[in-house]
Amino acid sequence: MQEETARSAIDTFLSAFNASDDSYVTALLSQALTSDVVFWGPLGRSEGIEAVERFVLEIRRHPAGTGTMVRCSAVDMPGEWARYQWVFTTPGGGPRLAGTDVVHLRRSLIDQIIVFAGEIEPTVTRAGTRR
Repeated sequence: MQEETARSAIDTFLSAFNASDDSYVTALLSQALTSDVVFWGPLGRSEGIEAVERFVLEIRRHPAGTGTMVRCSAVDMPGEWARYQWVFTTPGGGPRLAGTDVVHLRRSLIDQIIVFAGEIEPTVTRAGTRR
């Protein structure tokens, strides 16, 4: 049941990136996030739904065109923290970005988001093998 609650909050959060109009973004974020959410994004730490909304609107206005954000993995939730992978693609084969988010839930809403954008490269040992 806990993973289902997390999955619902996560999918609602991601749906804000894909809203048919900017005017729906705030309502979707309010359904998924606490008002005091802490957001660790590519540009640092910010707090509050308004800060997350600014980030979402920036992504929605990508220079390559309005893209699509989707969760591309299951939600893994050991306790009150959850992680999932996502992919953002722009139209016409434009730029694509993938990453992993880690979120903390409080009372069925996300109160912390840590965004890891990009893929982690495998390490190479001295013998040249990948780990």
